[in-house]
Amino acid sequence: MTIVASTDPLDFTGKLSASHSGRLLRDRLGQRWPESADRLSTMVRHALLPAGKLIRPIMALESAVAAGGRPEPVLPAALGLEYLHVATLVHDDIIDGDATRRGRPTVSAAYGTPDAIVTGDALIFTAFTAIVECRAGGVPADRIVAAVDALAGAGSDLCRGQVLEAGLAGDPAGAATEYLEMVRLKTGALFRAVCQIGALLGGADAERARLLAGYGESVGIAFQIRDDLLAYTSDAATIGKSTTSDLANGRPTLPVLLAHRAGGPAQRRQLAEALSRGCADPAALAGVRDIVRATGALAAARDVAAEHAGRAHRRLSTLDESTARDTLAAIAGWAAVPG
Repeated sequence: MTIVASTDPLDFTGKLSASHSGRLLRDRLGQRWPESADRLSTMVRHALLPAGKLIRPIMALESAVAAGGRPEPVLPAALGLEYLHVATLVHDDIIDGDATRRGRPTVSAAYGTPDAIVTGDALIFTAFTAIVECRAGGVPADRIVAAVDALAGAGSDLCRGQVLEAGLAGDPAGAATEYLEMVRLKTGALFRAVCQIGALLGGADAERARLLAGYGESVGIAFQIRDDLLAYTSDAATIGKSTTSDLANGRPTLPVLLAHRAGGPAQRRQLAEALSRGCADPAALAGVRDIVRATGALAAARDVAAEHAGRAHRRLSTLDESTARDTLAAIAGWAAVPG
């Protein structure tokens, strides 16, 4: 099934979910985590199901196919990458104090912070176990070791990105380059890993694995900017999570940084006050939205996302034509279009 880019994000993600990779993942995820009386399993299931868009594990399977492999032997690892992604969401919700994720209570809101921390930790450990499970599907041990190494490296980068993000809080005058480095670490690293791991387990040589890893990192940066823009282009009911979390936690996302750079003195003061207030009342959010639009920062941030998506596309251009390449290209296009 060939997936093509769409200006309707729900239409695109729906098609992606209905693809062969999407169906494989959803079927296996439900089988792997059935309803259980065990409390930890119940909390993990709450975090994972109903599943989200499954973009990352789909990218892992498509990268395996782009490397000349089959998706089925890589399926456990692809699920593991979803576990790691969801673990970061569970921990992010604790850090941010968010009560809603995917349209329902977060793990911390439903079960309390201590158990939510443990749930995230359990998902991280299970991600490594899942990669090792690929051995049963015939994946050679050396490729599994390389995949585990890639996952550990991405996890370290992710933690560095989280710390860097905390250091940027409250300062709308910060440099966009610092923000982009934070995003490369916090978000781009996991996207890099899913493609690199899929490629390695699918049998890619070092050059193709490096190429797909670079593609993934660029998509991850575009995706994070896209996510930042949702606060100005969508609402919490549509996207299933808070659109005010960044403002409430004093985090200057790219649109705010660009607006501060382009704005006048009064606009800069208003942005600084909104970030320092430590809350996200509707009036503050409306004021920030107005400034972001008035200064052209919304369009400028979209251009940056499109630039990184374009880098991802160019990395794919050296691959042989295939359905997998088309799907990966479509994902890059989708990542640059907020909706």
